[in-house]
Amino acid sequence: MIAAALGLAAIAGAGQAPVSALAFIPLAPSLEGSGGQVFLTLDEALELAFPKLEVERSTEFLSKEQKARVKKLSGYPVVSGIVYPYKATKEDPKTKEEVLVGTAYFETHRVRSLKETMMFVVSPDGVIVRAEVLAFYEPSDYMPNERYYAQFKGQILNDELRPNRGIKTVTGCTLTVNASTRAARRILAIHQVLGEPAPDPEEGDAKGSKE
Repeated sequence: MIAAALGLAAIAGAGQAPVSALAFIPLAPSLEGSGGQVFLTLDEALELAFPKLEVERSTEFLSKEQKARVKKLSGYPVVSGIVYPYKATKEDPKTKEEVLVGTAYFETHRVRSLKETMMFVVSPDGVIVRAEVLAFYEPSDYMPNERYYAQFKGQILNDELRPNRGIKTVTGCTLTVNASTRAARRILAIHQVLGEPAPDPEEGDAKGSKE
């Protein structure tokens, strides 16, 4: 139990921002007797995703309109209006310019009564290239195996990214399957929305004046 608490503290440490407003709940009461575990710190997850690459964190505050668009695209509301994308870049040997390799997003979501923290790495063109579980606070019987989470690789935001379609379910883990698939859809929608140009307020005013 102490080790788990220290592990989650490491996720928030070293000047890193929390992965979401829900990520850092008191661990000791939740993990005691639940079989919950912390598997990776945030830094360890980023090292797995982007070994030897430059990674920069930014902070994005989703507007009301962006939250609504994420919900429309994914089918689910955002967990937090504050998003921390971790962008990995490398130098193009020809142009010597830094090019984007991928972006890691972290989300903590509810499974049944407790939480799961996941990282999704998304390519610049909106494809999931990696999914990792950092912490799982429900009993271990509710956690699918690695083959389940590997299914997210190559997924895009479409109707195939759903349980019993592009994502095969796991007996006894239905709530986890649903929660992690919702998370994947949200992250892909957030990635898409953050890449969209912001609406021009002057253009909006002009349209309004014509009505």
